[in-house]
Amino acid sequence: MKLKRMVLAIVAALILAPLAGCGYNTMQANEEAVFAAWGDVEASYQRRTDLIPNLVEVVKGYAKHEAETLTAVTEARAKVGSMQVSKDLLKDPQAFNKFQQAQGELSGALSRLMVVVEKYPDLKANQNFMDLQNQLEGTENRINVARVRYNKAVQEFNTSIRTFPNSLTNSMMLHLTRKEPFKAEEGAKVAPKVKF
Repeated sequence: MKLKRMVLAIVAALILAPLAGCGYNTMQANEEAVFAAWGDVEASYQRRTDLIPNLVEVVKGYAKHEAETLTAVTEARAKVGSMQVSKDLLKDPQAFNKFQQAQGELSGALSRLMVVVEKYPDLKANQNFMDLQNQLEGTENRINVARVRYNKAVQEFNTSIRTFPNSLTNSMMLHLTRKEPFKAEEGAKVAPKVKF
């Protein structure tokens, strides 16, 4: 009786041992980490989207002579706001690049808006504008942090599905595909020139 139980325990251990190292749970956890990191990126973008209308309204009151810049910010924000963002975006490199391009256009428009602030110091004297400018700067920093964390989660996930023995488990059971990291926009390596 004891021998039979001992043999069953050994057989069970031999069967379960390879499964413990197959990486199934690790890959699942890593994919969930990618989705959670993407949620943080979306939350940061949403914060920026919610903040910009307030910033634009305050600036409009003080910089009517810069309507073109404000219009560009408003249009870029509208373009970003009109895009439907879902987890499927992570699987479609073209849609992902389109989303990233729209965010880049918004960032460019916001940079031009900050030049207006430098050109017209009287805008800086307005406390509401300064508060909103600080909020916007903080939001941009949050977006950057969220992007970095997302890229880290993507790297861990992509590594986990491509390394042995996880790659075998993935090819036989899960069929998970690589996730796309955020990439720098074209021309981002060149520092922007600010002219007054």
